[in-house]
Amino acid sequence: MRRPLLHAGFAGAFLAGLLAARLMPSAEAQSSPPPLEPRIINVMSMTDEEIGPLIRNTDLRSRTLVATPDGTVAVQSGNVFRHFHADANEIQLILDGAGSFWLGDREVQIKAGDLIVIPKGTIHAGSRATTGRFRAIAIKLPPQRPDDTHAAP
Repeated sequence: MRRPLLHAGFAGAFLAGLLAARLMPSAEAQSSPPPLEPRIINVMSMTDEEIGPLIRNTDLRSRTLVATPDGTVAVQSGNVFRHFHADANEIQLILDGAGSFWLGDREVQIKAGDLIVIPKGTIHAGSRATTGRFRAIAIKLPPQRPDDTHAAP
């Protein structure tokens, strides 16, 4: 007698999962980067639309250009809220824009040409461009997990 109840429980869980997948907002998806091969990518000529759609509730666009088991490289455009990554180190090369950026416990001024080293656990961003729009190359070591962006106060 318990078997039908057990099967009904699995069926109910399966249906609940299907409904949740349809009703819950999904994470912003982007196409997978091509396999690693020799190539040249001109990130300065990319439009914001080519970088990708705005990430929900932000002013940020991002496109992963290179993905390996050891790290990722992405191009980003826009301002980012203050956050940290618990498990990924980040290195950003600012390509365009100037303004303020939180790095740890201080707000610093950044501009094109600046290389920002952000060890895992360090609060960063909260960026505000005063000239142009920030565009950066973001390198994550190891690759950042989808759930490893934590809002900071």
